[in-house]
Amino acid sequence: MTTNNKLTIGVDFGTDSVRALVVDTSNGETLGTAVHYYTRWKQGLYCNPSQSQFRQHPLDYIEGIESAIKGALLGLSAEARQNVLGISVDTTGSTPVAVDKNGTPLALLPAFQDNPNAMFILWKDHTANKEAQQINELARKWGIDYTQYVGGIYSSEWFWAKILHILRVDEEVRKAAFSWVEHCDYISALLTGNTNPQTMHRSRCAAGHKAMWHGSYEGLPSDDFFAALDPLLAGLRDNLFEETRTSDLPMGTISAEWAEKLGLPSNVTIGVGAFDCHMGAVGAEIQPFDFVRVMGTSTCDMIIVPNEEYGDVLVKGICGQVDGSIVPGMLGLEAGQSAYGDYYAWFQKIITEPVRAILGEEAADKMAAALIPHLAEEAAKLPVTLDDIIATDWINGRRTPDANHEVKASIRGLHIGTDAIKIFKAIVEATAFGSKAIVDRFIEEGIPIKQVIAIGGVANKSSFVMQVLADVLNMPIKVAKAEQACALGAAMNAAVAAGIHPNIDLAQSAMGSGFDASYTPRPQQSETYQQLYKHYQSLGKFTEQNA
Repeated sequence: MTTNNKLTIGVDFGTDSVRALVVDTSNGETLGTAVHYYTRWKQGLYCNPSQSQFRQHPLDYIEGIESAIKGALLGLSAEARQNVLGISVDTTGSTPVAVDKNGTPLALLPAFQDNPNAMFILWKDHTANKEAQQINELARKWGIDYTQYVGGIYSSEWFWAKILHILRVDEEVRKAAFSWVEHCDYISALLTGNTNPQTMHRSRCAAGHKAMWHGSYEGLPSDDFFAALDPLLAGLRDNLFEETRTSDLPMGTISAEWAEKLGLPSNVTIGVGAFDCHMGAVGAEIQPFDFVRVMGTSTCDMIIVPNEEYGDVLVKGICGQVDGSIVPGMLGLEAGQSAYGDYYAWFQKIITEPVRAILGEEAADKMAAALIPHLAEEAAKLPVTLDDIIATDWINGRRTPDANHEVKASIRGLHIGTDAIKIFKAIVEATAFGSKAIVDRFIEEGIPIKQVIAIGGVANKSSFVMQVLADVLNMPIKVAKAEQACALGAAMNAAVAAGIHPNIDLAQSAMGSGFDASYTPRPQQSETYQQLYKHYQSLGKFTEQNA
């Protein structure tokens, strides 16, 4: 394939894989795409789900980005590759790693190559629940509440809780760690060849939403705060950062090593990275007061509002509000659920694992592939009544509103006539009720929602899930046409960082792909769901009080 147009590459690091997208910046056309599944992660290495430990080896990321970009470029001619002017990445988060003075993740050193504590701590790792609680307790007594811009509750999924946990449980890592770096910052810096943790540019998105960075603090919380939290943190702030950059700005220029490795020109701009869902909101063409749902293994919910009107509003119980974290000049607000697709996958596994043990891999895999579509098709035929089973969605704890990763899921109303289809329907409704709790919180706190936009695997694959969500929210939902909205959003940011488009709004106008599906609330079902939502709230309150 040949083209004379200017191209960018968006790279989307998900939980299981990394995908690269080569995009024509004049019209948003996808010229090439490829996906790489993490080798070690796929084998289940370095994880212990029973302890909520989820770690990923840096080699999975490094091998992954090389494989994905090379694969996406396969169909382009050598001439067309010379027109690639920018690369930007998005990643899961908060997914930090301990690094040495050179910015090398400790797991890349021989002494730590098989130590999970020296690897990236994946977003859904909840081993730091205790540390998160201690951060919250101290913040409420401190002169400045450093959690005020992250919803008032610090989460075990985030930067400082994870760092403190590792420092406490692993003396060798503690001694070797000079600094800590988010996944999105490390990969972007790696591509430039400058991984020095004290000079690399840090993502505004990651720092503001997960590390309690804020302009009014002149950077991160004070060293006195961290030393009071635990002396192990004393002095670490000096090895981190004060300034941050929005993702429309460059991280630097591609290094000679990576240009040669990828077969790209030496003048490619590497943009500042961000979290996947924030880039996804850009790819979904987010506008002020849009509620963008990134629906995958978990969900992230994005809203942007004008700073001048809402900059002083503090929304309780969300994942933060950060100037420029999604679109520069706008206040970006984030919420989400710790499990969405993961909840369905858990139920699938409950049913198929006995089949695997009794009938073997082939039978179990065949059943697994057909199970969720079958359950969804049959569940869609069931009526919605006030006597239905009720479940909560906290199978992996609660992210928002009001983070609590100790709370567990529950289900009410089982009887001898209950079957798998009815339980699956209740699980889908639970995830929708959890979504409504988030929407209601924003509205209660004074943030209006103009429309709902959905992206991600669940949004693209399950009409049943999306219709239930529209009914429960009692709002119409549009599904973005772009199947890889996160990677597309990264490509849009790369286009601005490289100077191809002057700002994100114009990049969206040129490169956006619009919407290809919509779901409208059904009045009768929606009315019943409003009553069932009260049952969900009652069950949730009981579960949390009696956990």
